[in-house]
Amino acid sequence: MSNRISTKQAWWLVVAIALIWFANLEYRTLIKPDEGRYAEIPREMAVSGDWVTPRLNGLKYFEKPPLQYWATATAYTLLGEHQWTSRLWTGLTGFAGILLVWFAGLRLFGREAAGYAALLLSSSLLYVLMGHINTLDMGVTFFLTLGIVGLLLGQAQADTTKQRNWMVLAWAGLALAMLSKGLMGLVLPGAALFIYCVVQRDFSVLKRMHWLPGLAVFFVIAVPWFVLVMKANPEFFERFFIYEHYTRFTTKDLGRYQPWYYFIPILLAGALPWTVLMFDTLFRTLRNSGLPDKMFNTRRFLLIWAVFIYVFFSVSGSKLPSYLLPMFPALALLMGKRIAEMRERVLFWQVAPAVPVVLVLLGLALNVGKLADTPNQAGLYPHYGAWLVAAALVSLAGLLAGMLLLWREKKSVAVIVLALSALLAAQIGLSGYETVARERSARHIAEAIRSEVKADVPFYSVLTYEQTLPFYLKRTFTLVQFQDEMAFGIKQEPQRWIPTQEEFAKVWAAQREALAIMPVYAYAQLQQQGLEMKIIFEDTQHIVVKKP
Repeated sequence: MSNRISTKQAWWLVVAIALIWFANLEYRTLIKPDEGRYAEIPREMAVSGDWVTPRLNGLKYFEKPPLQYWATATAYTLLGEHQWTSRLWTGLTGFAGILLVWFAGLRLFGREAAGYAALLLSSSLLYVLMGHINTLDMGVTFFLTLGIVGLLLGQAQADTTKQRNWMVLAWAGLALAMLSKGLMGLVLPGAALFIYCVVQRDFSVLKRMHWLPGLAVFFVIAVPWFVLVMKANPEFFERFFIYEHYTRFTTKDLGRYQPWYYFIPILLAGALPWTVLMFDTLFRTLRNSGLPDKMFNTRRFLLIWAVFIYVFFSVSGSKLPSYLLPMFPALALLMGKRIAEMRERVLFWQVAPAVPVVLVLLGLALNVGKLADTPNQAGLYPHYGAWLVAAALVSLAGLLAGMLLLWREKKSVAVIVLALSALLAAQIGLSGYETVARERSARHIAEAIRSEVKADVPFYSVLTYEQTLPFYLKRTFTLVQFQDEMAFGIKQEPQRWIPTQEEFAKVWAAQREALAIMPVYAYAQLQQQGLEMKIIFEDTQHIVVKKP
């Protein structure tokens, strides 16, 4: 970097980022739905010893492939079942993505650009947040990036052997992406490469894909589990390949439909504090990325990849903020190169717009209690406000200090200050969510009723399924008149649930001992049916009862 950072200082910087990155994996309570779901599926996998058929609450669950389940179940087996081990794969792949971007940037654009790219990725708001929330998106993002990096480095090689080795790595990355989240691991890179060939008017890259060894590696990694799971579960093919891919993308069936402009505010906020730099980089890459036809144009491919991801999910019938995540490593590489070429005063003016944004966020933090919709939220939100104020002040201090350093033409130190303060602010804000996590978690329920829960005593979940409770109680439930995302599993094994409250009343009456959790409103309904129940826990959302 300019005002060059020594190798020793760079290692200390890596240590600092790692400490901030991994510091709060255990601190926060798991929240529903995703964190509970993706903590529980591998727990059941580890307990049952069945690593082929994923199950949620004891029911077949074929929404996603098993790579993250396997990794988390392994962490549970080796390190115990904790909040931090449930998030470990997400945290590790997120941090590994930062190192991968640095390595790719070093090979493609030089040491200075590589350092900036890694700093930008480690401090982009969406990337930081999704690196610490237990979903599948960070894992698939890492392996998609690995595939893209293998492609870019392979196409940059004149030596056939080196080119083949990088391309084999690319195919392996795509196979692991497919095992992380399905066909998108192959479809998205394939579509982006085809668009690149059309835009570049150069299909010669297809001759350098090393199809034979590449496909061999891809099939060896990706195919065995699909063969095993379809052999054990003939219904898997239709559910996974048809419903979870085609139906999910083309329809509003899953209740995740959002308008086409849904991702605009997510991208604007998710790129903070580098949002203006991102648009400047995209514009300049579009304008200046021309190369002779016979060369592989790295910058143009990265641009196509980032834009394609945004457009692809914008037209999808199913949208979640995390779907944009695969854009960010590519954007970071391009932005790192742009900063390396940029004068300090130019970066100063591109960072400056983040200051009024943070001031607005500070105002919201001071008044967060007014955003409460329920009495429960009204009691919790003010506690969160203090954390958000602290996060905003750290962010503001970092922005002002970074801008001062830029004005004094100390670009590398300025970017470090900007990045570390943004990362720390995001982690403070995320950690503060613990103050309101009770509203979206059942950890407090588990702690209150743990002494009443025994392995041989039936536990029913009536008209609800609290996603985090199974993980904290280390057991599954019998669902009563509730299906939701487990409808497919119930259809396959209907004996594992009770379809109506009337049937449940008969089962309950026949039990010597039993427990049940239900929404508050359901308690009165069951009382009217004459169920004998003793309340052992109650809050504003749930009641837990036992057989008296």
